[in-house]
Amino acid sequence: MFELLGIPPQALFGQLLLGLINGSFYAVLSLGLAVIFGMLNIINFTHGAQYMLGAFVAWMLLNYLGIGYWWALILAPLLVGVTGIVVERLFIRRLYHLDHLYGLLLTFGLALIITGVFKQNYGVSGLPYQAPPLLSGGRNLGFMYLPYSRAWVILASAVVCFGTWFLIEKTRLGAYLRAATENPTLVGAFGINVPLLITLTYGFGVALAGFAGVLAAPIYSVNPVMGENLIIIVFAVVVIGGMGSILGSIVTGFGLGLIEGLTRVFYPEGSAVVIFVIMAIVLLVKPAGLFGRAA
Repeated sequence: MFELLGIPPQALFGQLLLGLINGSFYAVLSLGLAVIFGMLNIINFTHGAQYMLGAFVAWMLLNYLGIGYWWALILAPLLVGVTGIVVERLFIRRLYHLDHLYGLLLTFGLALIITGVFKQNYGVSGLPYQAPPLLSGGRNLGFMYLPYSRAWVILASAVVCFGTWFLIEKTRLGAYLRAATENPTLVGAFGINVPLLITLTYGFGVALAGFAGVLAAPIYSVNPVMGENLIIIVFAVVVIGGMGSILGSIVTGFGLGLIEGLTRVFYPEGSAVVIFVIMAIVLLVKPAGLFGRAA
C-alpha cells in the first residue's frame, strides 16, 4: 500500500473522513447562519445553543417518549424551529431596523440563558445517544474503514445543504424571499405576507441548527456546551465564505473541514487554528469573503 510523504493511507483517509464529517456540521450550521443573516440581517449568536437544543430534543424524544432517531430527524428540527419562531416574534422583529450590534447582544444573551438552563438541569457531562441499528457497522474500503453512521452524516448534510440552496436560489418562493429582503414594501404590495415570510425564514434557519444537532447526537456526547465549542468556528466559516452567501457557506464549510483534516495529518499542532489563519488571510485579500459581494 502506497504512502504519501511517509503517511500511511489509513491515517490520511481517516483524518480526511473526520474532516469531512466536521465539514458537514460546519456547512449545515453556517448555512443556517447565512440564511438568517442574508435574509433578515441578524447575526444569530444563539445558533450554537439551538444546535445543542436539537441534540437534546432528540435525546428527550428517545428517553422520555421512546421516539427513535429517524423520527427525531423530522420532529426535533421542527420543534427547535418553532422555538425560533417564538423568539423572532417576541424579540428579534423589534431589531430589524437597528444596528447589527443589538441583534448580536440579544442572541448572545439568549444563548447564555438556554445553555445555563440545560447546565443547571443536566450538568456538563455528556449524555449517550444510541445510533439506530441501520447505521451500525460499516464497510471496509481497502484503504480505510467507513462507518455507516459517518457516511450518513455526510450524505444527509450534503442533501440538506444543496436542497436549501436550490430552494432559495432557484424557486419562486426563494425569489419572493430574496425580493422581500431588498424591498419589503413592494413585495407586500403584491399581496405577499412579508412579516410571516421573514418569521418562517428565521424558523427555518434555526431548524437547520436543530437538524445538525440531531445528526451530531449519536456521534458526539449530548451536552449543554457542545454548541459553545463549535459556534466560533462556524462564524469563521461564514466570514470566509461571505456573510449571507448560501453557496459560500456550503462550499466553505465542507472545504475547511477537509483542510482541517489534512492539517491534523501533516501539522497536528496547527489544526486548532488553521481555519482562523485562513480567515485572516481571506479578510486581508477579500474582506467581503470568497463568495461575498462588496457593499
